[in-house]
Amino acid sequence: MTYATDRLHEEIAYVAYHFHWALDDILDLEHADRLRYTNEIAKINTRMRGPG
Repeated sequence: MTYATDRLHEEIAYVAYHFHWALDDILDLEHADRLRYTNEIAKINTRMRGPG
């Protein structure tokens, strides 16, 4: 099974932007780990925005 290239690039950009990690470090992550980081970043962003 292959993972959509556009989605992979979105995940890489999201993690790199928020955590300032190098491309190689992000690419070394297993898909499940990278997805977990994107979900955790999203939760942080939601909490930071606050209610409303």
